[in-house]
Amino acid sequence: MDSLIAIAAVILYGLAIATIIPSLVQQVGIRAKTVLASACLALVFHAWLLGDLILSGNGQNLSILNVASLISFIISLFMSVAMLKTRIWFLLPVVYSFAAINLAAATFVPTAFITHLEHNPKLLIHISLALFSYSTLSIGALYALQLAWLDHKLKTKKALGINPNLPPLMMIERQLFKIILVGTGLLTVTLITGFVFVQDMFAQGKAHKGILSCIAWVIYCILLWGHYHKGWRGKKVTWFALAGALLLSLAYFGSRFVREIILG
Repeated sequence: MDSLIAIAAVILYGLAIATIIPSLVQQVGIRAKTVLASACLALVFHAWLLGDLILSGNGQNLSILNVASLISFIISLFMSVAMLKTRIWFLLPVVYSFAAINLAAATFVPTAFITHLEHNPKLLIHISLALFSYSTLSIGALYALQLAWLDHKLKTKKALGINPNLPPLMMIERQLFKIILVGTGLLTVTLITGFVFVQDMFAQGKAHKGILSCIAWVIYCILLWGHYHKGWRGKKVTWFALAGALLLSLAYFGSRFVREIILG
């Protein structure tokens, strides 16, 4: 049953992608209702399957692939909602592709990392905040890439104005810093709850998570300070946003990828 649900979700994500990409290339209007309907159905199947993968059995299976699929679901959900107000068509194929890949991997390459969060609600709060902060800042990294691409096209005098599917550069920049501001706030609370609720946060084998997360937090704070006080824009913003997201990815997934996937 899970395999059928996963296949249905992947096909629906693929349908949304297949609707977007040709319109981007041909610079014609995108059938937004088709994309939205496909994405909504894919998200329903995705959520259904996540419930089976994570909550079935004894405890919660927070394996690296299940967590990656959960994060992809959160990002896809937020971006699908944003689609209703903003022309983010350039980013949606990337988001939906990762969602489909992560969902398929979690389904067909099962791994296990059983936890019992029902006995530790404080840890549940910390993990939930970590998931939302990482998802938000990952969206910020995607916006930074889109900003850099649009800026490059404009500087090389490519005619972007006639493409109805691309958003204005300044609007993307404003949204980018709103997202990073929210994500940094969530990351701040995540670190605070980590120090308060997780007693062995810097124990052997876990210290890299706290250290890399703190470094990422500093990078995002510098980025926000540089933008609002020094007027930073362009490539510097992109590099800072990507560096922060990379450090968080290494913090959240680095050691567990080696332990669960490479070493089995």
